[in-house]
Amino acid sequence: METKKKFSIMDAILTVICVVFVAEAAAPVASIGNSQYFWWIFMIIAFLLPYGLISSELGTTYNGDGGMYDWIRAAYPKGKTAGRTAWYYWINFPLWMASLAVLCPDIISIITGITIGAVPSLLIQLAFIWIVVFISFYPASNNTWILNGAAVIKVLLALIMGGLGIYGAMTNGVANEYTLSSMLPSFDINSLSFISVIIFNCLGFEVICTLTGDMENPKKQIPQSIIIGGIVIAAIYIFCAFGIGAAIPSDQISADTGLLDAMMLLTGKTGGLFIAVMALFFMVTLFGNMISWSLGVNSVASYAADNHDLPQVFGKRSKKNDMPTGAALMNGIVATIVVVIGAFLPDSNLFWSFFALNLVMFLLSYLPIFPAFLKLRKTDPDRERPFKAPGGAVMQKVLAILPMALIVISVIFTAVPLAFDSETLAATLPITIGSVVFLIIGEIIIAVCRKKNAE
Repeated sequence: METKKKFSIMDAILTVICVVFVAEAAAPVASIGNSQYFWWIFMIIAFLLPYGLISSELGTTYNGDGGMYDWIRAAYPKGKTAGRTAWYYWINFPLWMASLAVLCPDIISIITGITIGAVPSLLIQLAFIWIVVFISFYPASNNTWILNGAAVIKVLLALIMGGLGIYGAMTNGVANEYTLSSMLPSFDINSLSFISVIIFNCLGFEVICTLTGDMENPKKQIPQSIIIGGIVIAAIYIFCAFGIGAAIPSDQISADTGLLDAMMLLTGKTGGLFIAVMALFFMVTLFGNMISWSLGVNSVASYAADNHDLPQVFGKRSKKNDMPTGAALMNGIVATIVVVIGAFLPDSNLFWSFFALNLVMFLLSYLPIFPAFLKLRKTDPDRERPFKAPGGAVMQKVLAILPMALIVISVIFTAVPLAFDSETLAATLPITIGSVVFLIIGEIIIAVCRKKNAE
């Protein structure tokens, strides 16, 4: 009998880094200026740390292929909370995939020096989507070389960016003046709207919890990979943030290709072998993001379909390897529809529009995790917990309430127009409308699935 390949602890750590560290999301945060450093440090302490501890406890106590859906369903078995979580968690993925797909033609232009037209751009976007879908048909243990390679390249990009920033600061001075007042938090609407991106950059620990079937010792590897990976991620985020902040004035940072823009500015080159290689690395990280996240998202969607919270098409699995191919195909179909519609929209920042919409749905999916943690500690106290978040009852409430409050604030500043001038409305209203539409669609889908199950 053939022995199934298993994740090693290093595979698990690199998968956490591949999932959580998002290179393309560093630029939007850097655009808020020097106050980004305060927000990075604050969010690492107030969000990343408690979220990592809670994920480690829930992932080792309620370990299964359903991940966060398992945890929430264990806490709220009779309501629609788990179904809503699965829907928000799934729908964000094809929206995110579409946002990354629209970056690919620009990156290829940087690599080749060739301007790409509208039709070839659309074909490139579709190729990116369906390559990701095809790879997600295979188990994580078969794709460790992709996940590990993408993780290493992400760290390498962050180190190069930080190194270039330090070199540029020493030789030419920094692009943004570093003063105490500039480092203090900014509370204007634009800055606060990007704080949600920092939270987004900290999410993903629960994905490793859906891969327990590929692990040698999940009860040991899950907390180890989350803790070690979290420390590495926090360090490289701050280092990369400094590189971008030192390289380019905050008001000139592009929300999509800002990482590459900063490298071009620091090297004084818009092309050449170095920039082409960096752009190629950047594209590899985009594939790594999508492949690693698809493993967790598809598993959750399939598990929810098995429990009649999502349509049965999401529960379709491969007869050869039992992978959730139905959810993967739905990812491709929805992402395809989004990029095709985007091709007919007026020229605008499609990356940020699609990314912000995916961001809202994604953040909403995490809200129930924290009250579920508190409820399970109270209603299931005797269950074996291989890893326990530290502290007593008061500490547990702090660990849960603080990140939950930050998610609520982030959703408000991302999706709700807080000013009514034409520029703000044009930027925010489509996100508001899109979020409401997907919330309504989710309620309809969950109601129909439950009705069919009852019948």
